[in-house]
Amino acid sequence: MATPDPGAALIDYRLAFEHAPVGMVVSRHRTIVDCNARLCEMFGAARDALIGQSFRVLYPSVAEFERIGKRMEPILNANGRYADSRMMQRVGNLHGAFAGETFWCHVSGQALNRAAPHEAGIWIFEDLGSRRSAKAELTPREREVAAQVMQGLTSKEIGRALAISHRTVELHRARLMRKYAAATTAELVQKLIAG
Repeated sequence: MATPDPGAALIDYRLAFEHAPVGMVVSRHRTIVDCNARLCEMFGAARDALIGQSFRVLYPSVAEFERIGKRMEPILNANGRYADSRMMQRVGNLHGAFAGETFWCHVSGQALNRAAPHEAGIWIFEDLGSRRSAKAELTPREREVAAQVMQGLTSKEIGRALAISHRTVELHRARLMRKYAAATTAELVQKLIAG
């Protein structure tokens, strides 16, 4: 068994957390316990304004916060991890952000206890819009369908994921194509990512 090299520098995990190139959050019961500088920049808020807040403040609506929470729970129970792309909302006006502005964000996380997935977790947020806001006004359901389209799912797969019919998905997809003036699904995905 090798002995540790006493001259080797210890990794400062707090420093790594603070300076990570993606937004990071430690959570308990969907409340922000700690977050890094990149998350504050992304959401336009000071760290003190985010710590102790429910993740709800990062969502465009209470309904979306609740729906996504319910959707992720069985997945976290099954494998402890969850990831998706979704529309999020900036909280404040710091770091060049505008409070209330929406943007596409990839969110991934790890539950620390699968049996109680919202009890504690570690979450990563990546701004997909490169600080560009979503230009089209979308309904909550259109945002959910758009997030699934960005994952490359078919209408039937999206319908199963959202517990709606594939015909309803096709209606929402058609509205998205009109709102973004996209001729193909590939063009729609490009425009969704670009904001």
